[in-house]
Order: sequence, then structure tokens, then C-alpha cells
Amino acid sequence: MSLVTRTHARAVETLTLDSPHNRNALSAALVGELAEVLTDAGKNTHVRAIVLTHTGNTFSAGADLKDPPPPDALVALLRQIIELPKPVVARVTGHVRAGGLGLLAACDIAAASTDATFAFTEVRIGVAPAVISLPLLPRTDPRALARYYLTGERFDAAEATRTGLLTTHGADVDTTLAPILDGLRKSAPDALAETKRLLTARVLETFDRDAADLTALSARLFSSPQAREGMTAFLERRDAAWAV
Repeated sequence: MSLVTRTHARAVETLTLDSPHNRNALSAALVGELAEVLTDAGKNTHVRAIVLTHTGNTFSAGADLKDPPPPDALVALLRQIIELPKPVVARVTGHVRAGGLGLLAACDIAAASTDATFAFTEVRIGVAPAVISLPLLPRTDPRALARYYLTGERFDAAEATRTGLLTTHGADVDTTLAPILDGLRKSAPDALAETKRLLTARVLETFDRDAADLTALSARLFSSPQAREGMTAFLERRDAAWAV
């Protein structure tokens, strides 16, 4: 079965993460399929913009601990979203954790409902938000990232908007997104592509400079004894050994 479903309406292609059994966790299969459909949508001249959304109450729970994608595959997916010649808009009506926040940061515009929640939970399982920092660090408030990276605390949509993780939020995310999507539909395709190129240049500089080092860091941490304990504790629904 497909892990990413597609619909098309008035020049907007909607890609829906549809892996409810693991809360749309970023498995190797889902990352690969999302990359394929993004490539296809990017080449489609009838597509003006892409909306990335989800089924269920979770946009993405982060890396699938049972079937994680290789770090370089996640780097490639994030870069693909940033380099795609069409605007990519995240639509969130549920929770976002860990690696899922990298997807939000890679998108050009991100909107969520007011009941959405967010958390960088990596430190609680013994790893670090390494690869997803590539789009996050250039686009998000550094003081806020320091707090939420280091503590794993949960925060709400208002805080996510304040810090730059989200563009906007509202009680009804579709109402919030309506003027944004209408604006994209009224914009010239080539002008959108070149304007996006201007906006993403500094983010791509971060990829060029840091991707190899952060990929290596991610691989090292995920293979560490602390990560094994942290992931086991998570799957067993208990505190990790270091919790005090």
C-alpha cells in the first residue's frame, strides 16, 4: 500500500503522509516514496504549489526506530524539498516530533492548527537533532532551539510560530492557508521558482558546508550504547537509565 497519497485541485498538489500504524514515522520506505512523488510533482507543469500534510493525529513522529532511513537519505529528502522549483507548504493538524520538525523547516511555508504540538525528543533517546539542523538552524530562533533541543520539552503552535518553525497557525488550518494558496495560484511559475531560489540560498549553503559532518554525527550517535538504551526505553514505554 502507498505511504503517500496524492490529490490535485486548482494547481495545488497535496501529498498526504499516510502511515498511521507508526504515526507517519520516517521509515526508509516512507522517505523513499515521498522523494519519488516530490520529484514527479516538481516536474508537473500543472502544479503551481505542493501541500505536504498527513492522516491521523500526528504529522510525523520522527525517525522510525524499527526501520530508520539512512541519514544521507533524509538529508537528500530535506534538500530536495528546499531545491524543488515549486513552493512546498506544510499543513499540520496534529503532533510533530523530532525528525518531523525537519520536514517542517524544509518547507517554504508551514501552517498548523492551534492544537498541534511540537517537540525535539532526540536527547531523550540518547541522540541529537543532527541532520534536521540543516534547515532548522538557518530558519529558527537560536535561543528557542537551544531550549527545546536541550530539554525535549513540548511546545504549542503559538510558540512554534513565534520562533519561526511555523509561518502561521489558526483554529482552522485550512482557513488559515486559504489566502496563502490563493496567492501562490496567482503567482507566475518562473517567478515563484526564482523567488524561492533567493529565499533558500543561505539554507543550501548550510547543506553544502555541514551535511557530511552532521550525517556522520547522526550515524555515530544512533549506533551508540546510549541510543540503544534510549530507543529500547522508548519502545518499552519506560524512562531511560539516565533519567533522574
